[in-house]
Amino acid sequence: MRARSSLAAALAALLLGLVRQIRRILASSRTINGAVLHTPTDDTGIDPRTGAVRSIQGADIILPEDALDGLWSPEHLERLARTYWTSLMRFTFGLCRVGYSETERWVYLLHPRARLLTMQKPEYEMSANRGIVRWRIERGLLVAARGRGGDGYLEIDVRRYDYPDWNRARVHVEVEVANFYPQIASKLGEWLYVNTQSRIHVIACHFFLRQLVERELDVSAVQYFAGPGTAAETPDPVPAREKDRADASARREAGTRA
Repeated sequence: MRARSSLAAALAALLLGLVRQIRRILASSRTINGAVLHTPTDDTGIDPRTGAVRSIQGADIILPEDALDGLWSPEHLERLARTYWTSLMRFTFGLCRVGYSETERWVYLLHPRARLLTMQKPEYEMSANRGIVRWRIERGLLVAARGRGGDGYLEIDVRRYDYPDWNRARVHVEVEVANFYPQIASKLGEWLYVNTQSRIHVIACHFFLRQLVERELDVSAVQYFAGPGTAAETPDPVPAREKDRADASARREAGTRA
């Protein structure tokens, strides 16, 4: 029994050390092909009343303005979304994969039937200075019963800003998961979720942000926006949290009038 306890403690220490090392590698600013990725941030919390998780990872990327102009289109927003999923597959050494249909996207573990997350097809919104792609969470092995049905979401929000250098631009990229009810927290407790699934998610998002300056954007598997296109051809970008507040307010107003 003592030997098993010692082995478990050693394994836990090894995993913790690995997590710290990966975070250390991802933490510093990097310059790759003329683009600079500044230290990624993390803002993760659990609502004590409902148990809903909200997690935001973000970073600033400084890059040549002419390079950004060539990337600022609905097609490249779609490719950014694809890069998120391919970076997840790379991060998990191919254990997690992504499936596609006309109406859904799903993340599965090795076999398509082992669906960790099933989401509605993505929503794309874009303007001259902001782009958003959003997947509404429907169900999955990682989702508790109360979190199913599309209220929770995964959203990538990209905003471009002026930069003091005349030929450079600043882009802020955020990956947000909100209204997410993790199955592991529901069944086994929040502490286990925070120290396993949540930590892995944060590191995976930081890995994705790093990929944005290390390599070209991946080509979309669906190519909904393939070919010529402009930001004006997509709906104006509004974060899901603002949409949801507006919808809730409209429902309350309608109920008051009734």
